[in-house]
Amino acid sequence: MPAGDRKLTMDELGRIPAGEYATSVAGGLCLVLDNVRSRMNVGSIFRTADAFGVERLVLAGFTPRPPHREIEKTALGATVSVPWTGSEDTLSAVQALQRDGWTVYAVEQTRQALPFTELDPAPADRIALVFGNELQGVADSVVQACDGCLVVPQQGSKHSLNIAVCAGILAWWCAPARRQPQ
Repeated sequence: MPAGDRKLTMDELGRIPAGEYATSVAGGLCLVLDNVRSRMNVGSIFRTADAFGVERLVLAGFTPRPPHREIEKTALGATVSVPWTGSEDTLSAVQALQRDGWTVYAVEQTRQALPFTELDPAPADRIALVFGNELQGVADSVVQACDGCLVVPQQGSKHSLNIAVCAGILAWWCAPARRQPQ
């Protein structure tokens, strides 16, 4: 560590109380989880959503919902701060978001998927990102219903990233605070 540097205290970090989260974030980013299996991934995504000012999460299909100790283990309380809803059907959730003015992207490897860095959302844009099941990805019917697809370019031998890691990358890129004029 450089001379004179030190870790910040919790007070110095200036975080908002969990109860004020929904009225304090800039909004304009929604994450949709399509039949995600792992409670640990769900909890990690809650924590990431809190970190990057996600307006809300939609937990669709059989995606586990709070309260559950495995979700809380990785969410570290973010299930209290980040607003979320459940939906029995991802396709219906995507269509409802579109009717409400959201532009919905599946995060999926398709022939016409844009590398996520080519997406340049404006501050007022309402972006919803759909993340799929750990085994099959985003359901085909949901991919077809989305306004487009985004992909995280990769090297190496594995065909995909862990969903929580992928959600972290995209949430940071599309974060409302990152889109504000400097």
